[in-house]
Amino acid sequence: MTLTEISLDTARSLVLNAQGLLHPPTTLADKPAVLTAIERMGALQIDTINVVARSPYFSLWSRLGEYSPAWLEELLAEGQIFEYWAHAACFLPAAQYPYHRRFMLERIRHHRYESWYLDHRPDSDAVLKHVQENGAVRSADFERKDGKKGTWWDWKIEKDALEYWLAAGEMMVARRQKFQRVYDLRQRVLPDWTDDRAASLDEALQFFVLQSVRSLGVAHPDWVADYFRLSKAQTAQALTALLQQGQVEEISVAGWQQPALIASEVKEQLSLDLQPTLTTLLPPFDSLIWDRKRTRQLFNYDFSIECYLPAAKRKYGYYLLTLLYRGRLVARLDAKAHRQEGRFEIKAFYWELGVVVDDEMSAEVQAAIQRCADWHLTPDVVYPAPSPFLHRE
Repeated sequence: MTLTEISLDTARSLVLNAQGLLHPPTTLADKPAVLTAIERMGALQIDTINVVARSPYFSLWSRLGEYSPAWLEELLAEGQIFEYWAHAACFLPAAQYPYHRRFMLERIRHHRYESWYLDHRPDSDAVLKHVQENGAVRSADFERKDGKKGTWWDWKIEKDALEYWLAAGEMMVARRQKFQRVYDLRQRVLPDWTDDRAASLDEALQFFVLQSVRSLGVAHPDWVADYFRLSKAQTAQALTALLQQGQVEEISVAGWQQPALIASEVKEQLSLDLQPTLTTLLPPFDSLIWDRKRTRQLFNYDFSIECYLPAAKRKYGYYLLTLLYRGRLVARLDAKAHRQEGRFEIKAFYWELGVVVDDEMSAEVQAAIQRCADWHLTPDVVYPAPSPFLHRE
């Protein structure tokens, strides 16, 4: 059977459309739009670094434009989304819970914690009992007793215990308070849930693979497992079933040796206007670019997250934003929002090799950066000298 063939540009456009990054929004965002954006992405990665805005809020701005970050926290408190491990720690649509619950029951996500739990069982059980008897807690509610100042990589025992019970599914994040997780028992967060509603393992695997293909728009086979951090064997098994069912089809992308994968309903979008028109900024943990191999293959853009590297090993900067210009990833910039001063500082700006910047592109890029700064309430944009927009034609 001859496969439908598409160009690499069309493949990029399908990915951007699936991710909500093809066209600018045509209406003002509202809270339902936040939920819709998360459903399209399938998973909204959480990261606590707030040099600009924390990643989940930023990724939503990239797609929705001006919106209220409080809506994300309201959706969590209302139970329309929940937090769990997917690609990493993520906000996830509530409709996904039966599939993640199967992973909890099968210990697919939290097996790595098991040896830790066995070594710290009395302390962990004490934390669970405390929540059972006293209600929802934050990690900050427990006093650190070892005299150390906690860091992301050096949690106190109670924080480790809370994360263990979250991974195991016995606790959930009931809400966020100043972005701190508020943990409570699953039975109190989801009082009507019973485990007979959990998907089977095969159903869960097929769901995650199908969601990955849908959220990617069109996918090289090597990209699929990473989206929800599945094993390659699990992914191959589920793909075989989905191809047989016709929910996923193969498609040829010019220049790719292997057939790509596309969800059957996404294939119908080939008749739509797929010309990219959005110019925006992306945070480093955005789902469009979180897979370095995929980003390189699709956009010829080699991006790595440098904020966890020692300063001496950083090539570009601490918190790198990626500039998406009408379907191309054309630049990266090291930015910092100085909230008290109302200043949006661009410490460094790097165009990709070969990018030609004319007056129209220059104006559109600067307008996107200004929109971002305005949303952050840091409207005074400061560029490095010399200006990255000089002598680029």
